[in-house]
Amino acid sequence: MRDASDAIRTYIRAKDGNRPHLLGRAFALDVNLEVVNKTDAISFPSSVTGLDAVTDALVRRFSREFENVYTFCLSSPAKPECHQFSCDWLVGMSSKGRGDIRVGCGRYDWFFQPGEQSLVERLKITIERMKILSPDHLNAIMGWLADISYPWCPAQAATVNIPRLQELVEIRDYINGRR
Repeated sequence: MRDASDAIRTYIRAKDGNRPHLLGRAFALDVNLEVVNKTDAISFPSSVTGLDAVTDALVRRFSREFENVYTFCLSSPAKPECHQFSCDWLVGMSSKGRGDIRVGCGRYDWFFQPGEQSLVERLKITIERMKILSPDHLNAIMGWLADISYPWCPAQAATVNIPRLQELVEIRDYINGRR
């Protein structure tokens, strides 16, 4: 039996690892994705419906541009029987080709189908902050992200070793509740 936490973990594995085939194990065929983007540092469609279209937006197109992707849910895992789950998130990645780094944070609002599979029927992704950093910071950023508990991590633990870069102050403050 799969549960809500399994669906979320599978989505993260699919997106971060460029594994589009996995999204069918996490999302319903008629899944609805809404993206509220409060930054110009990254772009996504504001609304997408259907597994194929969501897979294209969240995995295929995303992985053409980004690599070294780490996504974290900044909470405890969802309870197995839940039908709705919300949590803050943190993401870090590097751009293919250009090499610049993006670090962002925001909120996930997950809605699951009732039943044994707990597939995601609706996902709202709010992108609150997204910072673009120089490729010079790749080792520092990726070292920090690689040491965070993956994919579930308490918010405070995610920022313990955050690199002391001015570009990350807003990210750290958001995660630590100073929004």
